[in-house]
Amino acid sequence: MSNQIRPLNAGSDTVRALAEQGTLRAQYERASADVRRRLRVEAFELVYPLVFRQLTRKIEARRGHHACMASIRSLEPDCLDRFHDDMDAVLDDLFHNARVPIHNLEGWVSKRVVAATVDGHRRRRGERGALQRPRIPRWLAVKLGNDKRLMDLAVDMLEWVGVEATAGLHAWPIEVWSARRQFQSADYEEASRSVERDIATVIAAMRLRPNWYADYVERPMGRKRLPLAGSGEVQPEYVLDPVLAAETAHAADDARRTELAALAVAAIQARLTRGEEARAVVTDVLSTAFGAGTGSDSLDRVPGQESADDERMAAQLADPATVDQIVRIVLDLLSP
Repeated sequence: MSNQIRPLNAGSDTVRALAEQGTLRAQYERASADVRRRLRVEAFELVYPLVFRQLTRKIEARRGHHACMASIRSLEPDCLDRFHDDMDAVLDDLFHNARVPIHNLEGWVSKRVVAATVDGHRRRRGERGALQRPRIPRWLAVKLGNDKRLMDLAVDMLEWVGVEATAGLHAWPIEVWSARRQFQSADYEEASRSVERDIATVIAAMRLRPNWYADYVERPMGRKRLPLAGSGEVQPEYVLDPVLAAETAHAADDARRTELAALAVAAIQARLTRGEEARAVVTDVLSTAFGAGTGSDSLDRVPGQESADDERMAAQLADPATVDQIVRIVLDLLSP
């Protein structure tokens, strides 16, 4: 039988072949450490271009890291760390769930990238001791007077403690959060002071439950890498240019849309060639390509400039008439 478990042959057994046989998970679980390492390296080479195009480039575009969008070699150290974290999550998902014959490995992985990396993100947060899904406990909301601004900031703080990113010499990303306030007050200095006051207010409320604060704030914050000592030079004051921020965000979004559209067309064409039903294919591919990211990909993007493509696409796909129109356009585009 094609799915019979047998010893791996280092010369002929590849990840793709084992996936097609439906034995990839079983063979991986039975393999030695050296063979597992070989399989992961091979799988990495197969799917890293897909993960970079479908996920990493989208994240870097939202962050405004245009240089990082070019290639893996262009990724800054922190961005490269995030990419490898996402790749580990994708590979873990592949070797855990590849239990049935997979004839289109890239297509199978593509459909699971978002879910796999979200799970990986939550797992890493859990390993750091942070809440996997940051939410405001009822007692904290009461202590904050149910003030929406303070509660939103508290969620941001709980999200921040669970990621590896640091904020230089600050414990919190005050510049990013101040930029959000600047859009409302048009005064960066006042916005910065307001953020610092609110952080102090939220921390004071959190400390009313010392054990909770120690478990979900202090402990994960203590696992962040300390910033390197600076030269002692006074750094220029950060001043937000709203026009430049908007232009940068729009350019990044356009680049991301172009890339995702090309990937979506290729994926749709491949699945239609296999005889899958057009409407189901178009809906599935577009919701995957333009859906939400991992949930932490806009932490350092200026608030107010986040892409709403995922919300717009969800609204369009919820309208049957719009879906019919999209399907007609796609079929016309792919027709000989």
